[in-house]
Parts: sequence; structure tokens; C-alpha cells
Amino acid sequence: MTVVGALDIGGTHVAAARVRLASTTVDARLRLTFTDDTRLLEFVLEAARSIATTETRRFGVAVPGPFDYERGVSLVTHKLHGLYGIDVRRELALALELTDSALSFVNDAEAFLLGEWWAGAARGHSRVVGITLGTGLGSAFLEDGRLLRSGRAPADGELYRLSFRGRPVEETISRGALLARYGSDDQTDVVQIAERARAGELRAGRVFEEMAADLAEFLAAPLGTFRPNCLVVGGSIALAWDLLEPGLVRGLAEHRDLAVARAVNIDDAALLGAARQAGTRPER
Repeated sequence: MTVVGALDIGGTHVAAARVRLASTTVDARLRLTFTDDTRLLEFVLEAARSIATTETRRFGVAVPGPFDYERGVSLVTHKLHGLYGIDVRRELALALELTDSALSFVNDAEAFLLGEWWAGAARGHSRVVGITLGTGLGSAFLEDGRLLRSGRAPADGELYRLSFRGRPVEETISRGALLARYGSDDQTDVVQIAERARAGELRAGRVFEEMAADLAEFLAAPLGTFRPNCLVVGGSIALAWDLLEPGLVRGLAEHRDLAVARAVNIDDAALLGAARQAGTRPER
């Protein structure tokens, strides 16, 4: 199994690519953006067909939860409405003329971390935590190449379930929280705020400093329990890493053996992880 198809389903896009396992390279990238997610299944099938070849006899799919990853059925209700309750495994198998077992589903944050451990910033580290900062706060825990969802990985590895200062953590650490803290209008997003911070606007710089400090404070307990040797950060907000890194590293200074890094493959990590998961699964 040398070439695997990969899909990354997000809240506003579907990304697809072919991944060559031997070289960890990504080919034939495609990204479809949608505004009306009621037609999401059509986008997913179109993306998968567009990169499928006779070589791609397995597909890995990264998708946010809640999701029945074994059955391939979405249980998400607050977004991805076009996939809710649908047997995505069966729909993809039919569209690609593959067996159901040729499709593998994995949580998007876990796929991100697996991709960065395999071919990115976390390569060579034995115990890693991955964080994705974007619409929400994604997280995953990995030890010796295995994804963990219990034991020393708190909240089944899903840190967004935890509270921070008495409120759901995503009310403080997320894209929406950053925009609210800045006082953003409809035309201003994270990219524009980051540009203003780099140009010297104090208010813009402060929101990144405060989010970095909050993230470090929130992560203190989970990191103390899991004791990773690497923390890798991805997601759209990590594109402003130059503004986040100083405060985050400073806030985590007591974790002396912890390497803190931005993802090397911010756009491709989930595709790489989904492909590796699919390509290394035993035949059934």
C-alpha cells in the first residue's frame, strides 16, 4: 500500500489529496469551500472522486466529532448538517467502488497530531500533545505512535469538554473568543488582527498575548498529568505563531523538558494522519 487517498472535512471546507506513504508526500491537493453545508455530502463525494485513481485502494477521512468512527456516521448537530445520520462510509465506498473496509475514519485533531508525529514538528518524540486552535479547541494525545483516549489523557483526549475559569474553555480559547476580545466587526478576522499586531497596534497584540497566556494556564494541568516531551500547535490561529509563541513558551516555562512548536504541515497534517491511519490498518 503505497498511495492512500485522504479527506479532511471541516466546518467550511473539504480538503482532499493523495498521500505517498513511503515518502510522506502529498499530491493532487484539492480544497472545496462551501457556505451551505446541507449539500456537504455532495462536496465530500466530489472531492474524493477528484483525487481517486487505480492506485488509491484505501481512503482515510479526518472529521470532527461527535462521530461514530467505526460505523462512519456523523453525530454532529451544531454543524455539518448535511452529514448528520448518514452512512458516510457506505456512500464513499459506493462512489469510489471500494469495499466498506477500505475506508477509515479518524477524529480531525487526532489525524492532525498523527500527521505531525509522522512527518512534522513532533517527529521523533515519544509522548506528544497536539492542539488545534480555530473555530474550536481541538486536542489529541499520543504515546509511542498510539493515540490515547483514556488513562493519562484527560476528558477522553477532548480538552474542549473541560471548563476554564468556570466557563466552557472555547468561550476563552478559540477564534470566536479572540474576535470577541478584540471587538471585531464582520469584516475583521484573525488574519487582519494579526497584521495589525505586527504593525504595532497595541490592542491587537494584546489579544494574542492574552490568548497565549490563557492557553498556557489551561494546559498546565493536562500537561502535568500526561508529561509530554512535545506540544505541537496547529489550526488557523497558529498561522499567527510569531504572536502566540512568546507568551505560550513563557507560560509553560516550568515544563522544562517540553518542546513547544508550531505544526510544520498546518494545511496537510490531518490529511497525512488520516492517510497513515488508513494505510497501516490491518486488512479485514
